[in-house]
Amino acid sequence: MGHIESSLLNIGYLETLSYQQTPLHRLDPRVKLLTTLVFIVAVVSFGKYEITGLLPFIFYPVVLMAVGNLPPGYLAKKILLAAPFAFFIGIFNPLLDRAVLVHLGPIGISGGWVSFVSIMIRFTLTVSAALILIAGTGLNAVCLALEKMGAPRSFVTQLLFLYRYIFVLTDEALRLARARALRSFQGRGMGFKVFSSMIGQLLLRTLDRARRIHLAMLSRGFDGKIHLLRPLHLHGRDVAFFLGWSGLFVLMRWFNIPHLLGNTITELFR
Repeated sequence: MGHIESSLLNIGYLETLSYQQTPLHRLDPRVKLLTTLVFIVAVVSFGKYEITGLLPFIFYPVVLMAVGNLPPGYLAKKILLAAPFAFFIGIFNPLLDRAVLVHLGPIGISGGWVSFVSIMIRFTLTVSAALILIAGTGLNAVCLALEKMGAPRSFVTQLLFLYRYIFVLTDEALRLARARALRSFQGRGMGFKVFSSMIGQLLLRTLDRARRIHLAMLSRGFDGKIHLLRPLHLHGRDVAFFLGWSGLFVLMRWFNIPHLLGNTITELFR
């Protein structure tokens, strides 16, 4: 149970980071959302064998972590938590694509290993950009930005509630697990049969809790809209942030900067 509680606090800490007052946090949420989308599209549009062209994109999350005062260690742990999904997707590539693509001296590297590394790099870049967006903006502001940009209100509301009330669901699960542990002696009552019964009880409790939460929201004037105390206004720095980073992403997408630098250095030392 301690592990579950610590994981829950770690999720909440991501939202806590969005309360800071740094240059990154003061930017308009719509600008940060659009910039992140451009970044993700640029990263995933590379070919499956591309590695060197992806390396300059590391500059974006590194700069934003520094400007937004975001802890790299915490974000790295969250990336590693989701890394097995990408790992097991790409690890079969070396078995399916065995043709040698790159030679490092006497060692031949197959296209499967190259594509596997490319998948892991793209996964790291896109997930880090999404985490930085939440940590530097907050999910409330991200959902408001989605609504202002024309996303369906029902989708935005469901996304916000899914994130907010996952803590309520976890709290109910912790209560059930704690009650089972207090009533178990010498390992009794810890089997799969009791666990399946707990899942049913959790479903019933969740439905009842959701009904009470909905009635409480209606009694407080909830009308399906997301309200923030800070209104959204575009400033010159917001436009400069979006145009500057988007232009850099397009440049790094169409020109392989490490390859160009390597050719330039080779020509200089000839």
